[in-house]
Amino acid sequence: MRIYGIDFTSAPSRRKPICVAVCRLDGDRLIFERMGRLASLDAFEAALQEPGPWVAGFDFPFTQSRTFLRNMNWPEDWLAYADFLIGMDGGKAQFRAALEDYKARREKGQKEHFRSFEAGIGAASPQKLDYVPVALMQFAGVPRLKRAGVHLPGLCDGDPSRVAVEAYPGVAARGLIGKRPYKNDAKTKQTLALAEARKDLLGALTGDEGRTYFDLTVQAPARLAEDPTGDAVDALLCAVQAAWAARLMRDAPERLDALDLSEGWIADPEVLKRLPRRGAYSAASIR
Repeated sequence: MRIYGIDFTSAPSRRKPICVAVCRLDGDRLIFERMGRLASLDAFEAALQEPGPWVAGFDFPFTQSRTFLRNMNWPEDWLAYADFLIGMDGGKAQFRAALEDYKARREKGQKEHFRSFEAGIGAASPQKLDYVPVALMQFAGVPRLKRAGVHLPGLCDGDPSRVAVEAYPGVAARGLIGKRPYKNDAKTKQTLALAEARKDLLGALTGDEGRTYFDLTVQAPARLAEDPTGDAVDALLCAVQAAWAARLMRDAPERLDALDLSEGWIADPEVLKRLPRRGAYSAASIR
C-alpha cells in the first residue's frame, strides 16, 4: 500500500512548498521512496485525486473543539462544517475575523480551546492564528479534503481506497527524543544543536525506538535530517503515523469503533490512549 505523509502549509510556494513523503507499506515495514513538493494549493487538491489504494497523514487539524463549535453555533458534523467553511463569502478573512472576535470576548484561559485528546501532547489549539497558524491550515485543507471525496475514519465516509488521517509529527517527536527542538525556518536560528536533534530523531525513528513506538520498521535515508526547516523529517513522521493508522484500521478496527471520534483524532499510539469512549460527552461539559 502507498503511504503519504504531508507536511502542510496554508500558503505553499516554491520557497516553502507542501512536502510529501512518498512511502510504501510492506507488512510491518515502511519504506521511504521519495520526497514530493507541491508549490500551490491547486497542486495539493489535484494530488488528492490520485487513485488509491493509499492512506495519507495530513499535518493540520481536521476539526475544531466541540466547545468552540457549540459556543459559536457552528456545525459539529464534519461534512456540514466543511460546507460551512466553503460557504463563507468573506473567505479566509471572515474566518480569521470570527476567531479573533471570539477570542476578544472571552476571559483569560477560555479564549482558545483544545480538543479532548490534545492537552499535554504539545499541540496548538485548532483556533490558533499566530506562530503556527493551524486554524488557517484547517481553513485551507478541510474544504479540499471534502471536495476530493476522501474517506476520513470517524468523521466522514468517502472513497475507501483514499483514506485521510490527521497527523501531528510533534507528538511522535516528543515520544522519540523528548522535548528537544529540532527545526527552525529562520536561517539565523538553524543551529548545530537542532541539526544533531534531527539526526537523533531520524535515528530513533528508524531504530529500536521507532519499532517499539509504532510497531513498524522504518527505512529512510539519513539525508532527510539535513533539511534545517525540519519539513522533510516532519513529512516522514506524518507518513509513519499514517502507516500505523493503516495497520490499526486493518487489524483492529474495533479499537476505533469503540471511541468517540467526532472531535477528530490524531493518528498516533499515544493519542489513541487519550481518545474518549463513545457517549463520554455531555452538554454540561461545554463552557
